[in-house]
Amino acid sequence: MAEVLVFHHGHGLTDGVREFAEQLRRAGHTIHVPDLFEGQVFDSLEEGMGYAEDVGFGTVVERGTAAAEGLPAELVYVGFSLGVLPAQKLAQTRPGAKGALLLEACVPVAEFGDTWPHDVPVQVHGMDADPFFAGEGDVDAARALVETAADAELFLYPGDRHLFTDSGLPPYDEQAAAQVSHRVLDFLDRST
Repeated sequence: MAEVLVFHHGHGLTDGVREFAEQLRRAGHTIHVPDLFEGQVFDSLEEGMGYAEDVGFGTVVERGTAAAEGLPAELVYVGFSLGVLPAQKLAQTRPGAKGALLLEACVPVAEFGDTWPHDVPVQVHGMDADPFFAGEGDVDAARALVETAADAELFLYPGDRHLFTDSGLPPYDEQAAAQVSHRVLDFLDRST
């Protein structure tokens, strides 16, 4: 089974993120879910992103990097939206990564290095009309990643919801989230 480090989105460590992690745990994987917001959970994404801006996105990424210290190098990194920043950075720069699952966000590979590591498989999941994922360039970064990485997949789901994978938030899309979960579990089974 895989050992997985899961990073939450801009609302904080919500019940929906915890439920997602528990689903992976029930499948037999070892799951770590650090709280990058130090206990704060925000009702709106705007409030959460305001907090991230106030403490600094670099600080959020540093907290994610610190969460990996002391854990085995052979991790699969999962990031939801904002959590993609530390997940993608660690997958690209920390030796031993077993894979990356980037949910509802993707940044250009150049943000954390020259290329995606040849031996690190990656999946990117997002909605095709999500104003953040599709409208702010993340889908373009994901397409570029798929074109250049040795083992990369992009899954687009119909819809315009951001954070559709969090069962505790209004944008939750049960059908699309179930597809994501199925693909994530398949990915993790292949990563062991």
